[in-house]
Amino acid sequence: MADSLPFRSTPPVRPRVSDLIRFGAGEFDSAGLAYGHGTGNAVDDAAALVFHVLGLNHARAEEAYALEPDGADVKRVLDMLAARIDRRVPAAYLMGRMWFAGLEFEVDDRVIVPRSPFAELIHARFRPWIDPAGVRRILDIGTGSGCIAIASAVAFPSAAVDAVDVSPGALEVAHRNVERHSVGDRLRLLQGDVFEPVSGQRYDLVVSNPPYVSDDEMRDLPPEYRREPDLALRAGSDGLDIVRRILAGAREHLEPSGALFVEVGDSDERLQRAFPTLPFTWLEFEHGGGGVFMVRSSEL
Repeated sequence: MADSLPFRSTPPVRPRVSDLIRFGAGEFDSAGLAYGHGTGNAVDDAAALVFHVLGLNHARAEEAYALEPDGADVKRVLDMLAARIDRRVPAAYLMGRMWFAGLEFEVDDRVIVPRSPFAELIHARFRPWIDPAGVRRILDIGTGSGCIAIASAVAFPSAAVDAVDVSPGALEVAHRNVERHSVGDRLRLLQGDVFEPVSGQRYDLVVSNPPYVSDDEMRDLPPEYRREPDLALRAGSDGLDIVRRILAGAREHLEPSGALFVEVGDSDERLQRAFPTLPFTWLEFEHGGGGVFMVRSSEL
C-alpha cells in the first residue's frame, strides 16, 4: 500500500490515532505543505483530517488518541493524507467543512475557507466598539460561505442580516449554510457587487472580509491558497480595489451611530498610506490575526 502513496517514510503498522497524526504531520512537513486555512501547522492539519475520516470527536481528543482503527479505516486515513500531499488543497476542502465562531460550515472551492479574526469580534458581539443592544440591522459584504453573516445572526438573535456576494456559486454554498443553522427567517442572501443590492438601505453594523490580495502577492501565494477562488482574493495592483469602494459607500449605508468593520490583512499599511486622514481604529485579537479596522459612520 505504501508504494502507491506519496510518502517518504513507511506508514506505521497497527497504528493508534496518535501514530497516524504523527505520521501525517511528518509527511506534510517533508512535502512542504502550506497551512493557514483553519489550521496553523502540520500537526493540527493532520489531526483534522484523521479525526474527520474516523468520525472522531475533537472534544474527546484524549480518548481518541489511544484508539486503534481497523485496517480499512487506516487505509482511508492514509488515502486522505496522500490526497492532501498530492493535490495541495486546504484540508477544509478535503473535509468539505470548517469551523468558524464555534459553528460548522460547509465549504468547497467556490468559497474561501473561513479563518477570519472576525470570529473573535462576533463572540464579543463587537464590544466595546458598539452597544450590542442597538444592533438591529447588519450587512455583510462579500459573504462567501456566509460564515460571518450567519455567526452574526446567531450572536444577534433580534437583528436582521443582509449578506451580499457577487458570485452565484458562493451564494449556493451560503444558502446551504443558512439552512444548516436555521437563520433563513432573518438572513437574506443577495447577489451583487458591494452595496449595489442594498441601494438606499442603512445598517447599524457593516462588516466585510473582502478580497485584499494584490496582483504581486497573488503570484507568490502557495498552491493551497491558489486553490481558493481568485475572485475572493485578488483586489488589483495594491489589493485595495474593493476596500476603496466599501469606504466610498459606507457612510451612505450606515446609521448615524453605526460602525464599519473590515479585514484587510497585510494590506493594512497600504490602506493607511492611501487614506492618511481617515481615523482607522486597528483592532487587536487575543487569539491571533490582525489587519482589521473599525471606523464609525461619523468619521467617514
